[in-house]
Amino acid sequence: MTRSRATAIGFTAILMWALLALFTIGSAPVPPLLLNALCFGIGGLIGLVWTARRGFGVLRSVSWRVYAFGTAGLFGYHLLYFTAFRLSPSAETGLIAYLWPLFIVLFSGLLPGEHLTARHVTGALIAFAGAALIVLGRDSDGATTAAGLVLAFGCAVTWAAYSVLSRRLGDVPTESVTVFCLATAVLSVVAHLVMEPTVWPVTASGWLAVLALGLGPVGAAFFTWDIGMKKGDIQLLGVASYAAPLLSTLALVLAGIARPSWMLLAAAVLVAGGAMLAAGGRRTGRKT
Repeated sequence: MTRSRATAIGFTAILMWALLALFTIGSAPVPPLLLNALCFGIGGLIGLVWTARRGFGVLRSVSWRVYAFGTAGLFGYHLLYFTAFRLSPSAETGLIAYLWPLFIVLFSGLLPGEHLTARHVTGALIAFAGAALIVLGRDSDGATTAAGLVLAFGCAVTWAAYSVLSRRLGDVPTESVTVFCLATAVLSVVAHLVMEPTVWPVTASGWLAVLALGLGPVGAAFFTWDIGMKKGDIQLLGVASYAAPLLSTLALVLAGIARPSWMLLAAAVLVAGGAMLAAGGRRTGRKT
């Protein structure tokens, strides 16, 4: 698989994550950890279908340490994220949590065979400014707390570390993500029973939103992201990830949930400009 093709596959995860907010709103009033359990359960079923192509024997060749690493990444990030917003439901929390694309760019410079340039860092910072306009411009009904911000920072570092370290597991088949998803679903059920009440979707559209989340943003996206992180342009994908909050807001505008604004246009220019700057320094044509 070429580097450019793997990058394109990884970018489909960003496109799917752009629908995360829209489908999450549609899935109300399901509490976060129960929603996590349902979605990762669906994602795990997708993985079983994916794995069936090569045979389930491929899963036996994967070390338990890899399974522990992947499960900790997926479950740890979402637990920190949901808890951060429960303690501090503010725009500032969202902004701190969205440091993960910048951390991916910075951490990637520590990987063998990768070269971090000033273009990558500058592009990431410009794109982050665009994401900041989106996040800080949203209405916020909650207060900011130090504990919430610390947990948000922790979830940003967790997802960046998971994504970048996945590169070191390039020989591990993407089918392993199936086990990550199923284990995360089980842990989410346990956390749900301990931390929150059980509330199911009340309408057919609510169930459809849960299904859509599991099929895309909290399901298939983790498989395509794994391919992008292991075989694609990791710096470019890190910068391009800032398109997610922008595209998410555009989806909410098209759905009539959010209103268009000049701020949205300015954010689009910054995110696109940062991604184009970072793309200008990438290497192409290498096979992995």
